[in-house]
Amino acid sequence: MVFEKIAEMLAEKLECDAASIKPETEFGTLGIDSLDVMEFLMQLEEEFDIEIEMGDSKINTVSDLVTLIESRLN
Repeated sequence: MVFEKIAEMLAEKLECDAASIKPETEFGTLGIDSLDVMEFLMQLEEEFDIEIEMGDSKINTVSDLVTLIESRLN
């Protein structure tokens, strides 16, 4: 569920097909820089009603982000 929602939100942001976003997809290959990731994290905080500390983890892939979100949901 978390991965699917993140992929959907990324696809909307990047104007691409959500099916093209895989867990191992690196943000750099999507053309997303660290500032974009920070902005996206803020959107995810609202979407999932969680708080994410900006220095929590190194987020390089979609899977890294899913793991971080899931850890905040539990």
